[in-house]
Amino acid sequence: MPHWSVYTGSNEPHAGIGKLPDPPPWRAFDGAPVVPAPHDADDESAVSPDRVHRARTYVATPESVELVNAALILRRPLLVTGPPGTGKSSLAYAVARELGLGPVLRWNITSRSTLTDGLYRYDPLSRLYAARKDDAYDGVEDHLRLGPLGTALLPYQLPRVLLVDELDKSDLDLPNDLLNVLEEGQYDIPELLRAARQSADEGPTVRVLADGSESPVEIARGRVRCRAFPFVVLTSNGEREFPPAFLRRCVRLRLRRPDRAQLAEIVHAHLDTPAAEADPLIDRFLERAANGDLATDQLLNALYLTGVTGLDAASRGELAERLMPYLDAVADADGL
Repeated sequence: MPHWSVYTGSNEPHAGIGKLPDPPPWRAFDGAPVVPAPHDADDESAVSPDRVHRARTYVATPESVELVNAALILRRPLLVTGPPGTGKSSLAYAVARELGLGPVLRWNITSRSTLTDGLYRYDPLSRLYAARKDDAYDGVEDHLRLGPLGTALLPYQLPRVLLVDELDKSDLDLPNDLLNVLEEGQYDIPELLRAARQSADEGPTVRVLADGSESPVEIARGRVRCRAFPFVVLTSNGEREFPPAFLRRCVRLRLRRPDRAQLAEIVHAHLDTPAAEADPLIDRFLERAANGDLATDQLLNALYLTGVTGLDAASRGELAERLMPYLDAVADADGL
């Protein structure tokens, strides 16, 4: 392991993030004051059990460990591409757990996602309704909540982990829209800026709810600037090309289908399945994967279900075949 490594891929939590080298001069940020951590980083009760399991059982490759550390040290987003089922999103949870960075902030991308969706959500209708219902002052901040990207850029002492999942599903403009925010590590909230201009108090500080928390955070003068640049994992299934200006600002990792040794390690991490039962299905999975797209979780599903049903070997094989259909419609149509 290189001496500069912070993330090891061991799945053993440690405080190595505190030894992260200083950022390059062009990636240093100075957001202040420091926002307290959202919870005790060692308390996994704040994280859903399925995500804890994914983090504990993730099997990292040497290449992924090296490039995660490169992204952490350079304070750059990590663009992870690869076929479905290769653990692109699980990588974010594994890094967050090992380095004690708290719950992962997740932004699931659709064709309708915009940059503002990730930064914050403002509900003007609820503010209008509140104003009509009560003559008391009702500030704009009471109807605004930060999104996952907006929360990740708060001035935390340690970086938060942000998962931007399936970026290739976005419209053509979103990657370019992300460029400035990820480059500058800051953003403005126009609704708060307008309120600040209308206020007699210069530069008021307001309290706003953050993503995944009911504890408000302070925002001064309508601007958020990070202190520790978040560890941003952008995932893509490789279904589209991204602009060169976007790509040059990312550290890029391509995950490949696991080989037999890696599959055996993944199965061991997830399931306590005897080798006599696991090996034949692993071999069958690899045989079928040579002719079409399969995801690793299809193998895990087959191993788990055949293990709890008590079927004989022949019946287990038939059931496994049904649980491992090709993800590629062309392969299915050809009867491969």
